[in-house]
Amino acid sequence: MPSYEPVDLSAACNAGAGVLGDEAGGARLGRVDLRGLPFLIGPEPASAERCFVLPGAPVSVGIGRLARRVIVAHRLLEPGAPAGHAVGQPVADYVFHLDDGQAVTAPIRERFEIQVVPPGWGRLPFLAVTDTSDHNLPRFEGKWSEAGGRLTEHDMGWPAGYYLWCWENPRSDRLIERIEIIPRGPRFIVAGITTSDVDEYPFVREAARPVRLVVRDEGSGVLDVDVDRGVATYPQPLPGEDDRAGWGAAEGPAAYTAIAALPSATVAVRRGDAELGRVRWGDVARDGRADAGRVSLELAESGRNWVHVRVVDDATGRPVPCRVHFRSAGGIPYQPHGHHNHVTQNLDSWHYDVGGDVRLGQRTYAYIDGTCQGWLPRGEVVVDVARGFEYQPLRQTVRIEPGQRDLTLRIGRVADLAAEGWWSGDSHVHFLSTAGAQLEQRGEDLRVVNVLQTQWGALFTNTEEFSGRPSVTDGYVTYIGQENRQHELGHLVLWGMTEPIMPWCSDGPDEAELGGALDTTLSDWADRTHAQGGTVVVAHFPHPNGEPAVLVATGRADAVEMLAQSDDGMREYYRYLNSGYRLPLVGGTDKMTSGVPVGLYRTYARLDEEFSYEAWCRAVRSGRTFLSGGPLVTLSVDGREPGDTVGLSGPGTVSVRATVRSIFPLRSLEVVRNGEVVLRADAKGGRQAELSGELRIDGDSWLACRAFGVDDHLDDWARPVFAHTSPVYVACGADWAMADAAGLHYIRTLVEGAREYVRHTAVRRDDRVTTHHHGEADHLAWLERPFTEALRALDDR
Repeated sequence: MPSYEPVDLSAACNAGAGVLGDEAGGARLGRVDLRGLPFLIGPEPASAERCFVLPGAPVSVGIGRLARRVIVAHRLLEPGAPAGHAVGQPVADYVFHLDDGQAVTAPIRERFEIQVVPPGWGRLPFLAVTDTSDHNLPRFEGKWSEAGGRLTEHDMGWPAGYYLWCWENPRSDRLIERIEIIPRGPRFIVAGITTSDVDEYPFVREAARPVRLVVRDEGSGVLDVDVDRGVATYPQPLPGEDDRAGWGAAEGPAAYTAIAALPSATVAVRRGDAELGRVRWGDVARDGRADAGRVSLELAESGRNWVHVRVVDDATGRPVPCRVHFRSAGGIPYQPHGHHNHVTQNLDSWHYDVGGDVRLGQRTYAYIDGTCQGWLPRGEVVVDVARGFEYQPLRQTVRIEPGQRDLTLRIGRVADLAAEGWWSGDSHVHFLSTAGAQLEQRGEDLRVVNVLQTQWGALFTNTEEFSGRPSVTDGYVTYIGQENRQHELGHLVLWGMTEPIMPWCSDGPDEAELGGALDTTLSDWADRTHAQGGTVVVAHFPHPNGEPAVLVATGRADAVEMLAQSDDGMREYYRYLNSGYRLPLVGGTDKMTSGVPVGLYRTYARLDEEFSYEAWCRAVRSGRTFLSGGPLVTLSVDGREPGDTVGLSGPGTVSVRATVRSIFPLRSLEVVRNGEVVLRADAKGGRQAELSGELRIDGDSWLACRAFGVDDHLDDWARPVFAHTSPVYVACGADWAMADAAGLHYIRTLVEGAREYVRHTAVRRDDRVTTHHHGEADHLAWLERPFTEALRALDDR
């Protein structure tokens, strides 16, 4: 069989590992593989005493064999001039003597065929390769200091000790008798020589090719691929059957990798410590498919084109911001250049965000401005395009022909809520920059995004982004606000401040700094926000569930936020409404990973004035809202909409009409009165439903509608497809007022419990050595004041 065969240089070795200086202890000696090729460095068994050829005069090394190529492992011991300025300086001549008397001389020049180790950044040799291959970084572990570098996923093979240079025999039918090594300049060593009669160049020169991995057993776990004479990316799972056009896909049984290897390379596939099989890469490349034990390898591409893509609005014909995903017919992703096939290599991305990409389940999408470019495979390509809840997601199979360089796709609206007066926004986003938010919100057709500065211990986020004014692009608004947080008392979303409200967090981890004290209250944050004309939203209602009861009871909360539908959240919300508090409802994402699209839960606010950020906030405060995790709902009660009050002279009836339309399958549409379902329509998996009826009203009440989807989203939280309006209030005979005794007792108990935490559990600073931001001498009295106000207000009610 053709093979690579090392040459025994021990007879010519005249230098020990000591010539490497500080590197001597780590020198690779004896029988070693360099880039998967066998070498014999020094004698066998390995010895550090005489292991290198260090020519001071011409040296001959016997070969005595036929060979197509000769690979030399060598290195300079010193540069020919300081700081790498001897580029091209002669180092040696390698003279190859053939058995017919012919001698072929190959010049060895600094930074061409040979170089020092280490070479200095950007000074690798032009015609030799390092003795290590490019490689993947550790997949699931590493030093904290390497966390940023880990995102690159791969690293280049840096020289461990030698460079490999290949000489090609012009007369491969003639035996090579010997190699004469003639020094011409600075000192160098020859560590090893290997001959090859394999019909391949010994260093990989072909680009990686995508390969499907299909495992034929019932096992589970992460796959790994090892290539002895080449490289392979980490295998990534491919999506399975739960595949939603534009909105993600669950993980399936198959996986894929990309392999660049020599034909003689062996590809081994493992799962954990168990090897599933191995195969010769040349067999896969030749036949397009090969079985290897319990796994098969299938080439997934026959060629590729660099393609410029335009996604246009079907109604206007103009490029439209959106998010896109491209894949081959076999499921291999081909995302636009500059975007990720797999955000964060399918690892968690908590507390950092790769802007411009989002992952739903096992599918990553790229946000684009309506145009993009990059590689697409020839043949059938499946395209997904999505843009929020008001565009029909596009799934289209196109064919990329050889030579094709352009592709146009069209998407169309199914609704235009802004034209109907409803303007969308996300109440709660982290980590995105202003520019990143602008790209992503336009891609989701989301008119407002509130990016929130905040703190997690020693981590302060978006500190450089605050401007105190909206940033507007093409009618899409980004505002940098704050989420101020305390782990027991609660979190607040603060919109529209013109100046920062500090401290951002208080009272120690996991929000504030280690050893921190309770320096402020949510009520103080709310008061300072209102003093600037801002808006205060109770974050991810109802948790943490302490001081929000104070904010509601004292009128400091302008709205409450739901991040996902839950029975617990709705029960708590209905309790406050039944207790007589008019509470607008908003939706947001609390996006802090790349596994959540902006606006997956969003707020629609009804404006009767020209759209602006300030107008949108006013509409939220007035309760003219609904939250949506997909369904688009409407509610009218005697012609009035959410946030309005219907006035009756006494008990009577009201006419109710509710509708829902959705790009996702629906389960039901419901109207709720005082927390109880009074009207229901079964959507049976359809995309729209409506209901209407006359409802008896015997006393002050509130009405809202809600819609439930069939499936959960494939974001990190698996949020339900859901929508819920703010209430329409119905007053019978006078101003609207409700006061559920059990609800008020519950709220009062929460206020008392939170006050007890402030008095007896929270850490406080010694007043004798502390001057607080509020300037009062008795800090505890200052902390307790809003709780006292809330208890008095509850007693009055």
